[in-house]
Amino acid sequence: MNATYIPQETESLKMTILESIRHKTLLKYIETPSLNDHQLFYLLLPKLNGEQWDDNTTIAATTVGIVHASLAEHDKIKALNATSKSQQLTVLSGDYYSGRYYEILAHANNIPLIHKISEGIVSRCEQEITVYHYENRSLSDWINSLAIIDTVLIQRFYEVYQYDVYIPIMKEALTIQRLKHEIALTEAGQQTLFSLMMQKSIGSASFPDTIQHEIKSRTDKLQELVEASSLEEALKQAILQRVS
Repeated sequence: MNATYIPQETESLKMTILESIRHKTLLKYIETPSLNDHQLFYLLLPKLNGEQWDDNTTIAATTVGIVHASLAEHDKIKALNATSKSQQLTVLSGDYYSGRYYEILAHANNIPLIHKISEGIVSRCEQEITVYHYENRSLSDWINSLAIIDTVLIQRFYEVYQYDVYIPIMKEALTIQRLKHEIALTEAGQQTLFSLMMQKSIGSASFPDTIQHEIKSRTDKLQELVEASSLEEALKQAILQRVS
């Protein structure tokens, strides 16, 4: 596999997603929708490893990316009072992207993926709700919630297309990335509600060391999963480099 193939494919998927939700008014007043490069990589992992993949699979992966963009826009507005035009359009953009996802899959008559993604959205939202009213949870409970939020839509996509073998690696890697993100935000003084709740579970003083230990443990587990897998060598290296 050519060293440039992976970033080229990831960038191509990103451009396809953005073009699918392009709207001139939204582009004028709000930022380009947020897309997570790590999630895009794992959406493409089966294709990169030579699994059966056709135009319909690309459409399906694109719609999962659109849903991620929609949910990311809704996450942005939680901290906003939607009073300005740009703030109001941020609210509408999330709904617009969600509508595009349904439109594309309905046009493709991909009812199984609609069902699976709908289930995934419900699971994701249930975990986001926990941060508001479940204070007496363990650290592992909170990490499990973060893992579901970041991985469940890709997992549902894998299940529809029988890419289940990639689920353990994808979940471990994206959970590590999320924990690193939480640590980075905390160090920058921009804690999320999840990091605050995790600190309540383990104590503020021990929070950084405990999360770093969790990252190290999960990275060791990921390395074992990757080494035991049938992934191409270039993909094994790419996965481990992403969490290094």
